[in-house]
Amino acid sequence: MTGPIDEILDSSHPAGSPTSALPHPSREGLDRELREIKDNILRMGAMVEEQIRASLEALVHHDADAALTVIRGDGRINEMQRKLTTMVASTIATQSPVARDLRFLIALDHVSYELERMGDHAGSVAKQARKLAPEPPLRNYVDLPEIGERAAFQVHGILRALVDIDEAAARDVAKGDDLIDDLYHRTFDEVLELMREDPINVDRGTRILFAAHYLERIGDRVTNIAEDVVFLATGEIEDLNP
Repeated sequence: MTGPIDEILDSSHPAGSPTSALPHPSREGLDRELREIKDNILRMGAMVEEQIRASLEALVHHDADAALTVIRGDGRINEMQRKLTTMVASTIATQSPVARDLRFLIALDHVSYELERMGDHAGSVAKQARKLAPEPPLRNYVDLPEIGERAAFQVHGILRALVDIDEAAARDVAKGDDLIDDLYHRTFDEVLELMREDPINVDRGTRILFAAHYLERIGDRVTNIAEDVVFLATGEIEDLNP
């Protein structure tokens, strides 16, 4: 990640949040489980961000072994998502959460799903990087490295917004998806032109387009999490990417 995951974990229980401790003793078990679920969500997000950056590193450095490591690492994210779903279901069944806490739990379960899909997309980028590793780069992969870096930055930003249940920050992160979309479309157009110019570019160009698509989808899924943060903050369901 851009910074240690502990930095986010240390600030993950602000006063007034659904995970803040309340004086009534019947809340203690629920608060403890809410904190554990939230901390695991943040760790899962950190793993996803790391996977995105690692897949791009493997691509840029033509490192097929590093790409394979990313592909294999996706299993850890899948397992964490299964664990989180089980934790959420158990908490709902055993702790009788009130309306606000129930909303929080449902939102976090959806966040874990979105993060798991982002991990899949990072693994798919790594698969393309592994295939491209023996080949010379096609115009330095156009804007692909920048798209990947911005996608990872978006993941980090939305985790921050989730920690604070910060509606304004979530909206700002969602707006950042527009730049990813612009870079994706520019890459698409440029790679198509390179493929038209010379048939030898078709195989590499196709793989770059696949990788760009997966990274663009990560941006879309970050926006979905931003909508969850807005829902937590306001109770309203809103489409941030109409």
